Amino acid sequence: MQELRIVFMGTPEFATESLKALVDAGSNIVGVITAPDKPAGRGRKLTPSPVKKYAEENGLKVLQPEKLKAPEFLDELKSLNADLQVVVAFRMLPEVVWDMPQKGTFNLHASLLPEYRGAAPINWAVINGEKKTGVTTFFLKHEIDTGDIIFQEEVPITRNDDAGSVHDKLMEAGARLVVKTVEAVSLSNVRPVPQPKKELKPAPKIFKEDCRIDWSADSLRIHNLVRGLSPYPTAWTELITPDGETASVKIFQTEKNDSDGLKAGEIYCDNHKLILVGTGSGDLKIHELQMAGKKRMKTADFLRGHKIEEGSRFE
Repeated sequence: MQELRIVFMGTPEFATESLKALVDAGSNIVGVITAPDKPAGRGRKLTPSPVKKYAEENGLKVLQPEKLKAPEFLDELKSLNADLQVVVAFRMLPEVVWDMPQKGTFNLHASLLPEYRGAAPINWAVINGEKKTGVTTFFLKHEIDTGDIIFQEEVPITRNDDAGSVHDKLMEAGARLVVKTVEAVSLSNVRPVPQPKKELKPAPKIFKEDCRIDWSADSLRIHNLVRGLSPYPTAWTELITPDGETASVKIFQTEKNDSDGLKAGEIYCDNHKLILVGTGSGDLKIHELQMAGKKRMKTADFLRGHKIEEGSRFE
């Protein structure tokens, strides 16, 4: 097996698990490319990415280019003399970067490609009520997420999963698949296959308005929307009191209820431990929520400090 010189590219926690798996497997990581430090917290202190933190703790060389086409970055990247580049949850690469190594550049994507190409594959798979998803490694080419598939691994989505738990499952499965792919490349034992051409479910970037709950939709659709946006970026709605006051409310966890007696957006609350909301078809129990400016709470804890007036509604 050839010992490959590997450059790893990634930024969030999802990518850190793959980098750690490669280091634990004894891979020769000659450089780590990650996003520049960003202001975070109330003090807006510059904070390194999870990938940078891990890389520095393990003595790996780190590069943080502002621009991937900058001549000084390209010169430094070339000087690393990588045989292979591994990309996990990074940004779109220009051809001059992904075409640099002799053995190419492969990406880990958090779906079973060609389904759910795009920026938010985990969220959309749960929003759409899928029973399974997975991870895919593929070689980069010009069109985003369209390269030839190297390996895939399926991961089940249970009815109790939300985007957060599916993220963690895929993070672990993805780390295994990255190591498997590197080992196959090092043995020249890779036979990539083109992605099938068919009508696909997309996974575009999610904006705030996409997260607003439409209570006229059926209860299953709303339940899956809440699951697919929890814990981030989170489904939300407006609480309207009988006297017309409004407050934004994030909803993290719901449960379909056997009843079907409330109108869409109508609230029944015992102001003890139950919040029930009507939808276009069926009622939903609210199990976890957060008022603007407050912390996330279970419904019973929320109702200890917040009473919902009779006649209030969500819209």
